Amino acid sequence: MVKLLLCIFCIGALAVMVLELRQQRMNLIYQTNRLHNQIEASQADLWNQQLAIAQVTAPNAISQTVRAQNLDLVNIKPTPSGKPWLELSVDPHASAD
Repeated sequence: MVKLLLCIFCIGALAVMVLELRQQRMNLIYQTNRLHNQIEASQADLWNQQLAIAQVTAPNAISQTVRAQNLDLVNIKPTPSGKPWLELSVDPHASAD
């Protein structure tokens, strides 16, 4: 009889522990989903900010702002070779001094 009561008590304790572990798992899943939603919201805000920056810094928007402010800007000096700086090649034999 004592063994039967001991077995029932152990089974009850195991059941309570399994339920507690299940509750902890569900709580952890909830927290993970909440953090995931916060990350997605932050990512959406970041994308909106990047879009706003791209719209403001677009070449046509900048030229329109310069025209609206009547800024007298100086032209960029040409490179010594007369080529655009993107087309300049690096001399591999030039010294690093």
